[in-house]
Amino acid sequence: MSTIAVLLIAVGVTDLLRPLTAGRWVPTATASALVVIGAVLCGLWHPGDLLLVGIAAVAAGGWELCCTAAEQWTGPRQAAPLLVFPGALLALFLLSGFASPVGGVVRTWWNWAEPAAGIDPGKMVMVAAVTLIQLATANQMVRLLLKSVGAVKPAGQPQPSDRLKGGRLLGPMERLLILGLGLAGQLTVATAVIAAKSIIRFPEINAQKSKREGGIGIDDITEYFLIGSFASWIVALGGLALTFSR
Repeated sequence: MSTIAVLLIAVGVTDLLRPLTAGRWVPTATASALVVIGAVLCGLWHPGDLLLVGIAAVAAGGWELCCTAAEQWTGPRQAAPLLVFPGALLALFLLSGFASPVGGVVRTWWNWAEPAAGIDPGKMVMVAAVTLIQLATANQMVRLLLKSVGAVKPAGQPQPSDRLKGGRLLGPMERLLILGLGLAGQLTVATAVIAAKSIIRFPEINAQKSKREGGIGIDDITEYFLIGSFASWIVALGGLALTFSR
């Protein structure tokens, strides 16, 4: 699982930095390079690790390349990056027996600093990885899914998101809250957060019932909200499951 954590960190950092970069190949090269750097820092340089690090480097670069290209695609083709990422995670999971535990510089620093006594550094690396994924990467996944099913209109047209403000900020906050509550063993409270979001958003959605501006009606807004919310929750709960797999 250590290689999965390295992949998630590389993708999470690159997606946060992507708005600051130009061109298609810079994010691609950055993501692949970060996988290699992360593997070295975590001491993943044994023979079995090399195969997994190679898969992770290709997957990270492929994700960034597909995400950039998807901006020019339309329809179901926009879901292509969503096949690359889970496919890579599945491959790394199935081959995780080849992976070494986190070591190298990371373990040396962990043993020296002792930031959390009794907790394996591999666990904390995975927690850091899934936390990063809840930010820009999860937003990207949700948007790709929405675009692939037609819930997001082509650029320049009115969008359902115009009626539901704050989604790109509320989404990461909600996912981080679910992740934090889950790690604290408060899954029941996490489900209450999910329910609260629906209750709070309902009046806002219901207020659009009699409106249809620019071709956007209540059906479009409801579809956008439901698909986006469920996709966001799946990313948060999937990250939580990875932390428990350690």
